[in-house]
Amino acid sequence: MSSELGILVIAAASIGFVHTLMGPDHYLPFIVIAKARRWSLARTTWITLLCGLGHVGSSVLLGALGIAAGIALTRLKLTESVRGQVAAWLLTTFGLVYCLWGIRRALRNRPHTHRHLHKGGDQHAHRHVHDTRHAHPHEQPGRGGLTPWVLFLVFIFGPCEPLIPLLMWPAAARSAWGVALVAAVFGGVTIATMLAVVLLSTFGLSFVPFRRLERYSHAIAGATIFLCGLAIHLGL
Repeated sequence: MSSELGILVIAAASIGFVHTLMGPDHYLPFIVIAKARRWSLARTTWITLLCGLGHVGSSVLLGALGIAAGIALTRLKLTESVRGQVAAWLLTTFGLVYCLWGIRRALRNRPHTHRHLHKGGDQHAHRHVHDTRHAHPHEQPGRGGLTPWVLFLVFIFGPCEPLIPLLMWPAAARSAWGVALVAAVFGGVTIATMLAVVLLSTFGLSFVPFRRLERYSHAIAGATIFLCGLAIHLGL
């Protein structure tokens, strides 16, 4: 391995790590939805891994095809910019719709009291909600199954902005093997960082009591995702 390629590999690992940590949209959607939908750590892991592979893989494929076809770097950067805008709109729309659905769900399941009159004039009252999630602590097959695929679609469109111009393009001047190596290192570090942040945060939140806010968990998750998308629009 040449010294130039070695520097690119180190840069790929560093940029992948920082790029992921600095982008809350890489992990916050998984954390809040996993909490709201009570996903197991195993389910959270494979959904995060799937979306991470789609996120990195789409940019790697675009960069490889662009380099092989001799497409100018400016055109590749423009394509990535358009993909980023599409991803931001998808994330914002999904978050808003999910938040509104969560608010509606919370209002419909507001705790209320029923009074019952028995023979002899005795009365009793009990307080309950119509939300039966307590009987199903995890998502059942066929329920909420669309959410992971919506996230996957968002991450397919989401570009890895520094990958092509800062890593793949310079590596292409040396060898195809170099392109594959820096892309693999960048992708591996990015996905590993996503998984580490998501799983550590999810595990930590499992010890935090949210009983008072549990009814609003979906609304909070949707609002968080909406704000992530909005931050991308604002360039934050």
